[in-house]
Amino acid sequence: MIKNVYFDVESKKRRELIDITAKLKDIVSKENGSGLINIFVPHTTAGILINENERGLKNDILSTFEKVVPENEKYEHNLIDNNADAHILSVIIKNNSCIPFSDGKLLLGTWQSVFFVELDGPRHRNVIATLIK
Repeated sequence: MIKNVYFDVESKKRRELIDITAKLKDIVSKENGSGLINIFVPHTTAGILINENERGLKNDILSTFEKVVPENEKYEHNLIDNNADAHILSVIIKNNSCIPFSDGKLLLGTWQSVFFVELDGPRHRNVIATLIK
């Protein structure tokens, strides 16, 4: 069985980590047995990551993004649309992640949370969660 579940995310900042773990837990809570949930964002300036939901760490991740791929660099793409840094970061972060689940529970580690990564907000975004059983 393969089933797609669609949901939206609203970002409020240009770069932001939005915890979507509760939404994903809700989606798999209705499922019996074992399977996988793949989380995919159909955007070229956003991503998905799994890490600890701790304020200091989230700030560290965002500040590292700026160090690795600075916003105000002279990128060729900025001649078209001033968001090349967001595109480059999304390539590094990736736009999907796959998580196993069993009997209605995500099989995440103790400190793991799933984040929608906004890199060019604020925006209205879409997420596709695909359940594979």
